[in-house]
Amino acid sequence: MSLLQVQGLAVAYGDSRVLWDVGFDMAQGEIVALVGANGAGKTTLLRALTGLVPARFGAMRYCGTDLGPLKAYERARLGIAMVPEGRRLFAGLTVHQNLKLGATARASREGEDHDLAFVFELFPELKRLEHRLAGLMSGGEQQMCAIGRALMARPSLLLIDEMSLGLAPVIVERIAEAVRLVNRDRGITVLLVEQDVGLALEIATRGYVLDTGRVTIDGPADELLRREDIRAAYLGLN
Repeated sequence: MSLLQVQGLAVAYGDSRVLWDVGFDMAQGEIVALVGANGAGKTTLLRALTGLVPARFGAMRYCGTDLGPLKAYERARLGIAMVPEGRRLFAGLTVHQNLKLGATARASREGEDHDLAFVFELFPELKRLEHRLAGLMSGGEQQMCAIGRALMARPSLLLIDEMSLGLAPVIVERIAEAVRLVNRDRGITVLLVEQDVGLALEIATRGYVLDTGRVTIDGPADELLRREDIRAAYLGLN
């Protein structure tokens, strides 16, 4: 079943066009990778989906609902949650407080304690650090908290922007496994925006390559990993 459909999407900042005629779709339960070089427009696309920047042209439909007229908080209540690049935690609040804030995005706070327990089971590190200020944690711990905060919103679509940025490989693999788990066990659809193309395509089932604001290549993730042009351009392999 189609969960998200994007057609002819164009986004600009003033007179500077960032996205041009972007189209893609996602089925319920998929992990889809959106990859490309820095400045390709990946973050702008996520911001358009969540309502943080307006679309100049095009259509975005989520579970059959037109996202165009909806404000950011209304899209969140439909089940769209985002883990932003750089985590964007409230540094002066504790881990517990940051996680609780994630639940304010949903229509009902019922079951909040159960969801908090799930986040602590997924990331036991956060349970041990529950009362530590978020600004005093390592980058990996902050990324876990940012993902946990998004999960507290009970999303059906989770958008993750630059999951691996600035993190050690062992932490990246730890977080990648958590993403696979919530997809498999909770059926959460994931759109993963990532500069590490190899990592993204290893996690995903399908992928789209965004180049200077346009989708230029798409297909099954394993096929994209084998393409010589992608290996040469993004993986440094010939």
